[in-house]
Amino acid sequence: MAIEGPKGAGKTATAQRRAATVFRLDDPTQREIAAADPRILLTATPPILIDEWQHVPEVWDAVRRSVDDDRSPNRILLTGSAAPTAPPTHSGAARIVTVRMRPLALSERDLGTPTVSLRKLLNGTRPDVGGETAVTLADYAHEIARSGFPGVRRLTGRALRAQLDGYLRRIVDRDFVEQGHPVRRPETLRRWMAAYAAATSTTTSLEKIRNAATEGNGDAPTKLTMLTYRDVLERLWIVDQVPGWLPSRNHLARLTQAPKHHLADPALAARLLGIDDHALLTGDTGAVSVPRDGTLFGNLFESLVTLSVRAYAQSAEALVRHLRTRDGRQEIDLIVERPNHRVLALEVKLSATVDDDDVKHLLWLREQIGDDLLDMMIVTTGPRAYRRRDGVAVVPAALLGP
Repeated sequence: MAIEGPKGAGKTATAQRRAATVFRLDDPTQREIAAADPRILLTATPPILIDEWQHVPEVWDAVRRSVDDDRSPNRILLTGSAAPTAPPTHSGAARIVTVRMRPLALSERDLGTPTVSLRKLLNGTRPDVGGETAVTLADYAHEIARSGFPGVRRLTGRALRAQLDGYLRRIVDRDFVEQGHPVRRPETLRRWMAAYAAATSTTTSLEKIRNAATEGNGDAPTKLTMLTYRDVLERLWIVDQVPGWLPSRNHLARLTQAPKHHLADPALAARLLGIDDHALLTGDTGAVSVPRDGTLFGNLFESLVTLSVRAYAQSAEALVRHLRTRDGRQEIDLIVERPNHRVLALEVKLSATVDDDDVKHLLWLREQIGDDLLDMMIVTTGPRAYRRRDGVAVVPAALLGP
């Protein structure tokens, strides 16, 4: 099994609890041994954890060949916080199962017990929903700023800010170098990352993000440099876009393929913009602005919900997409698609109340795809879960779980 995800998401700690032998390839000595002959690692006592395997990409093919020779389950665990600069020669299909690990979902943050299961919503029976939560709007703002990285969220105040700043600084100063792209103008990259953070939960074009990054400053990255920024951040699992939904068995047309922009953790976006939970609650959007509908708080709340829904969907073997028509008349924040191509449609609203206008795009989708729509839901900041008469489930974010 290969566990992928950004640094600090808990990959190594999770895998260590299941391993008898651990090799850390970010250690120069162990990396040199692995580079000389990766097969040596695989003679150790299993389960074997090879941490940060991407430093020696040949490890992947060695593991693949080892699995061909011995199909015993759970022998080898690979963890990596970046895609290798030299990709393996074989995908590992049918041999190495890949799992994406993200920062903690809301259901993992001790905010209470979820009462609504995403998996049950995906079974198409339109289950009853209910439950109450004491989690408030201020609590959600706090969770955005506090981060879902396990080692970071226990910190507060200046220590929390310093840890997030150090995380972002390492990306610029070290991770880009390790990916083979030394940064000649670090401040230009930092401004671009801040502009990308400001575009969270939007489909804003990269060109508009580039313009926002250089507003008031003539030091603009070239288009090629901008694309390099994005591609490296994707390989580091920091940029975590939600693709546009392209249905395969109905006649919906004129859907955009533009992805929605997200960072691995909305706390990174908030820190890049220099805002905290108080600023979110008072409407301070930071120094960088991009075109968006609604508030920055609303966009970061959507990103927090998206992070959680992706974790629950992965557990249910489903994919997460978004829907937007090319003219922008219909938008649905999240489409959770099962392997049979039937879907659950979700809207995210930074409010405790829901009215008819909030559900119109969900009802439009029901008219378009009929039985392929398994269920409809609006995720809110309210106190209780219930179903409306039109069938739409209204669920506070803290009550939604796997």
